[in-house]
Amino acid sequence: MRTFLLSLPFVLLASSAFAQSMPNSLNMTCTATSNLVRQHGAVVIGTGPNIFDRYVANQRYCNVQQVTTPVWLQTSDNPQCFIGYRCRERIIHTR
Repeated sequence: MRTFLLSLPFVLLASSAFAQSMPNSLNMTCTATSNLVRQHGAVVIGTGPNIFDRYVANQRYCNVQQVTTPVWLQTSDNPQCFIGYRCRERIIHTR
């Protein structure tokens, strides 16, 4: 029990640090947001309070069963900034 109580502050600190480290498109310029996706290939970006998604630079960062769909996000300087893509499940049409 003592070990748990001693480690609890570190767990709480780590979770709050992770939440603060997530970039938020509303606090970034269009150029900075799109550059972040392009440079990292895949990144989780917040788009509001408790709203976030994974954005990718190209198809290479998606699973084989997925396709890319273009994404425009609101940034601090642009209400509709093209920042890259999302990975979505491929729709298979059957007859």
